[in-house]
Amino acid sequence: MIAMASKTEDEILRNSMSEEDPNYNNVRETTETIPRWGPQHKGAQELAGLYSSSKRTQETVCVVVCLGLMVLNLYHLIVNFQADNWQYILVAAVLGSITADFFSGLVHWGADTWGSVELPIIGKTLIRPFREHHIDPTSITRHDFIETNGDNFAVIIPFLGHMAFKFATYSPDQVQATYIWECYVYLLAFYVSITNQIHKWSHTYFGLPRYITIFQDLHIILPRKHHRIHHVSPHETYFCITTGWLNYPLEKIGFWRRAEDLIEKLTGSKPRSDDMKWAQKVK
Repeated sequence: MIAMASKTEDEILRNSMSEEDPNYNNVRETTETIPRWGPQHKGAQELAGLYSSSKRTQETVCVVVCLGLMVLNLYHLIVNFQADNWQYILVAAVLGSITADFFSGLVHWGADTWGSVELPIIGKTLIRPFREHHIDPTSITRHDFIETNGDNFAVIIPFLGHMAFKFATYSPDQVQATYIWECYVYLLAFYVSITNQIHKWSHTYFGLPRYITIFQDLHIILPRKHHRIHHVSPHETYFCITTGWLNYPLEKIGFWRRAEDLIEKLTGSKPRSDDMKWAQKVK
């Protein structure tokens, strides 16, 4: 096994777990006997160096466009709001958060487990940050708003753009007929947009606003202790990072393991082989 958490996070994780926790012995063995890596690790430095100016430009444009669409669509949702719909909007909010949590796990699992940094287009744009994060988990805390959230904002632009088009072209009756669905899509997009910011907060142990730590403690957003389970090598569980609500049930049914077994059987590809390659780079 190769530990990917920094010493600070290792100690915090061990101290936050009781000996009755089923993961305690695994965490203790990993964090006490294996070298801790971070920003000085050769693999982490190489991966960080692959963040390009063109990637930065793309992220900046996506953030600006996405925020504009979010404001525009929120305006239309407010204008067309009817008090009789509040119960359905509440259901849409809960379902949106659950859906976002599942998709966060699906993308996280896919990028963690398969593919290579050398792949065209998605290698350096999508997979690279996941490889860097396992070697240097605290790197995300040093990323600014654009680098942290640019990719997530990019993903939801087509959906928000389609929503804006419908608000601009639908009749008032058509808008009301699809209003609850649009609330669901908007709230799902909102949760997706803040997922990596929530992920960043789960690695931030000092200086967080009190309301964020309250949300974490209430498990409204991904708690810090909960996410530490994923960062025990070989990073094969607890992939959902929006709320983390689905991590336990998906683990209980072996969802990710079964998916990996099926893909390995069909393709012959070994899960996390590229991840381990970068982790094993040494000076």
